[in-house]
Amino acid sequence: MACVTAAAPPYPVTPQQRGTAEQVAQTGVPLSELAPNAPERYTVRRGDTLWGISALYLQRPWRWPELWGMNLQQIRNPHLIYPGQVLVLTRVGDRAVLQLAADTPPTVKLSPRVRAERLRDEGIPPLPPGAIEPFLADVDIVDADTHERAPRIVAGPETRVLLARGDRAYARGQYGPSDALTGDALEAQADRPRVLSIYRNAVALRDPESGEILGYEAHAVGRAELVRSEREGEGPDGQPTLVPATVQIVQAREEVRIGDRLLPQSGREMRLYIPHAPGAPIRGQIVKVHGDAVRYAGQNQIVVLNRGRADGLEAGHVLAVLKDRTRLTDKTDAARPDLLLPGERNGLMMVFRTFERVSYALILQITDGVKSGDRFVNP
Repeated sequence: MACVTAAAPPYPVTPQQRGTAEQVAQTGVPLSELAPNAPERYTVRRGDTLWGISALYLQRPWRWPELWGMNLQQIRNPHLIYPGQVLVLTRVGDRAVLQLAADTPPTVKLSPRVRAERLRDEGIPPLPPGAIEPFLADVDIVDADTHERAPRIVAGPETRVLLARGDRAYARGQYGPSDALTGDALEAQADRPRVLSIYRNAVALRDPESGEILGYEAHAVGRAELVRSEREGEGPDGQPTLVPATVQIVQAREEVRIGDRLLPQSGREMRLYIPHAPGAPIRGQIVKVHGDAVRYAGQNQIVVLNRGRADGLEAGHVLAVLKDRTRLTDKTDAARPDLLLPGERNGLMMVFRTFERVSYALILQITDGVKSGDRFVNP
């Protein structure tokens, strides 16, 4: 007999999205909105995403509430679509309706043996989870002051400068005891170790247009637990001296170094990114393509944007990527005038994490490579 539990899916449906779906559910979707090769029947497969299925049926995938509205009576939440279910497209006049096939209910096969397991919710996600999971907890954006004042590792055991999982290290704040390393924080969580993220020196993110620093990007290289707090002590000569905090390295993706910084661990964000278009006009530029020495981004790669929460961006916003405007000389004209070719649409991306002045987005569809400085606008 299987012992199972299931968790509720973390994907919300906003009142606006539900209202759109309810309106469309009464009439269906215009045939002009359907993708040219929208299938009559489609069996949901493991690995499918909400974006992928929407793109299969709609010319503009970010308008997924219309797709959901086609089957509102059967599917109350679009994320509760499961592998094995069959979607059936029916055309009536100039409208289309999408429904679940009544003759193919989803089934779960259990092998004939005793086992106990926990079942996760297996509804389809909005995007490929593996593409963005590392950015939900292991990347942080801090301002210059926070980065400068972040506690740093100052020593390791036996004067070693490279540390690994299981090692103890010693840390202190830039200007005396740090809030992240105080005894109050440790005592308040005596039954649960204080977890800190270990960051390499953060990289400045500059606005491609103005050159202004928008924040500092810090990538975690490991985790540490606070063992003893930073405090004032007494040296052998009886003089007051600073005793650095003791931390235990509990995770290391690469060797931890003297000088690496410590910040309170960010909570793993709920994946509340639902594809939709921004409600107001927005435009900006790509700050950088993620990856060492990566110049161009392709499909399912991450880019940093020079717009954030302060500009109205939110997780789930779909944006159109434009090719960079190109200058050239008209060699067909004897006067050789300079021309500026317009920035044509190059693809789509979706924001999945926002900070005050920058955001991270996943490239969903692309024609040519995306690079730093390329512009984006509403889809």
